[in-house]
Amino acid sequence: MPRELSALVVPLRGLLEATGDLFQPYRLVDGGGVAVGPASAFFAELAACGRPATTQRSYGMDLLRWFRFLWAVGVVWDQATRVEARDFCCWLQVTVKPARPHWRSPAGDVPGSGVAPVSARVNAVTGKPSRGDRYEPATVAHCESVLRCFYDFHLEAGTGPMLNPFPLSRQRGPGRAQAHHNPVEAFTGQRSGRYRPKVVTRAPRRIPDDRFDALFAQLGSHRDRALVAFWVSTGARASELLGAAVADADPGQQLITVMRKGTRVLQPLPAAPDAFVWLRLYQAQLSDLVPAGRDEPLWRTLRRPFRALGYDAARAMFTRANAALGSNWSLHDLRHTAAYRMARDPEMPLTDVQWVLGHAHLSTTQRYLNPVTEDVITGVLAFHARRRDSGPAAPPAPGYRAESLQILFGEGTS
Repeated sequence: MPRELSALVVPLRGLLEATGDLFQPYRLVDGGGVAVGPASAFFAELAACGRPATTQRSYGMDLLRWFRFLWAVGVVWDQATRVEARDFCCWLQVTVKPARPHWRSPAGDVPGSGVAPVSARVNAVTGKPSRGDRYEPATVAHCESVLRCFYDFHLEAGTGPMLNPFPLSRQRGPGRAQAHHNPVEAFTGQRSGRYRPKVVTRAPRRIPDDRFDALFAQLGSHRDRALVAFWVSTGARASELLGAAVADADPGQQLITVMRKGTRVLQPLPAAPDAFVWLRLYQAQLSDLVPAGRDEPLWRTLRRPFRALGYDAARAMFTRANAALGSNWSLHDLRHTAAYRMARDPEMPLTDVQWVLGHAHLSTTQRYLNPVTEDVITGVLAFHARRRDSGPAAPPAPGYRAESLQILFGEGTS
């Protein structure tokens, strides 16, 4: 019998919790607080493959959504079929994301509960769509890929079902797949997941210089100014810069060392001089309040107790600056802004930009050579203005009524 997904209620059962363990940074627990064994084995496989803790957390959130769905429909994980996988992907694309109550809100007050679904809208300042209350297609696609990898692992280990509930897409053309493939050459254009939604490749967004100056003026502390100045001049990811220690900043060489997200190697990055000026002002404020060891965190909270600054706190800082301008720029847009500034400089080789950004392939860096949406719109509007000011248009062909042309094209066409 088909499952009624519109009436399905998936409780917020279970949790992905941080353990603080170096070998198992996260674990998935059920509603009773018991660790889910299949997920723990998969996390151990990820750790052995060298996946960082951030990757394990991302994969764990996808597993948590899947196990919550299975617990709601009453199906054991190793008895799930393609019917459950299909229903899960359909449910994930239409359901409203769960919202947890904020710690400042009254007990039981869940933001967004009991209200109509909020659709994504385009921000008037940035031109970027705001996030709605539904899962993004990229999130659904990532979840489908992770679950297919999860069941492939247990299929090879002999601890899961005999068939992967998340199969690859069917061969569209007649005959065997890759029937005319040259065995000497590598396989390209492999099939994707059958239940994987279409994901539109979005162009990177940069912050225009005038909007960046207005955004920078809204920052309320030397620490925030130093962070934004480093992000926009080095092109480092937000998590990479937040993980820097005191010894990683070298004002004399105008370098700051970060640990790359993918390769986990240390790489010095050149930064703008004003970033080190803001950094020195920020360090002078905390000189007598925090330890001054070389291995101490470079970025700390501004309120007692002075802890290491995390990503969520840095994002909240940037969100407050956005709220003052009515914009919705993200921390990652600062990296895109730095990439556009360097790639558009004719005296800076594109290979140097690739090294600074840490891209594995030059084709990834070449995206920043494409025209920006704002520049294209400005250029097309200027084109229409030049056409309007170039003079009267050519007389129309005989046989057209003058009043009809005036209604269609305005004055000056008769």
